[in-house]
Amino acid sequence: MNNHPCTLLQIVVRDQERNSIWKPMWLIVMVSRRDELSLVDCYQCYRQRYDMEHLFRFGKQRLLMTSYLTPDVHHEENWFKLTLLSYVNLWAARKLAVVLPRDWEQYLKTNKSIKITPSLVQRDFSRIITTLGTFAKFPKRRGFSSGRIKGYKKAPRTRHDVIKKGSKKSTENLKAP
Repeated sequence: MNNHPCTLLQIVVRDQERNSIWKPMWLIVMVSRRDELSLVDCYQCYRQRYDMEHLFRFGKQRLLMTSYLTPDVHHEENWFKLTLLSYVNLWAARKLAVVLPRDWEQYLKTNKSIKITPSLVQRDFSRIITTLGTFAKFPKRRGFSSGRIKGYKKAPRTRHDVIKKGSKKSTENLKAP
């Protein structure tokens, strides 16, 4: 623990009669400036984790956040940023979205006070884009590219050894003496 100093917190939420509402929760704070954080700040940060989990779930399922497979980390980081920008676009367009219920979503047809979720905004996003219009000009044809130079050989991708999980006995053999 000397290498990773931390602060251990026990959080108990109580009602007005000082009765505990939930079981005590234990949190650990492991940042270098943890002494500057109040107990309320630590609890609020923990509560924000649910928002982040919903973002990542929606991003993986609906925005294809983890579907782009590339060996280049820079390209993968760019893809991740693009998916986050698309989520921001959905958030910005939430007030323009109209609920478009599917046939089996009868509860959306009758409920006028439905909360617009990112997936409902995504469902209506093509209509939003067409109503907003664009300042972009139509692309111009520039002819056909000549392609690669004849005889050009692309360097093969570097191959890496596959690391397989094994039993403890096999991993002990790999340790250096």
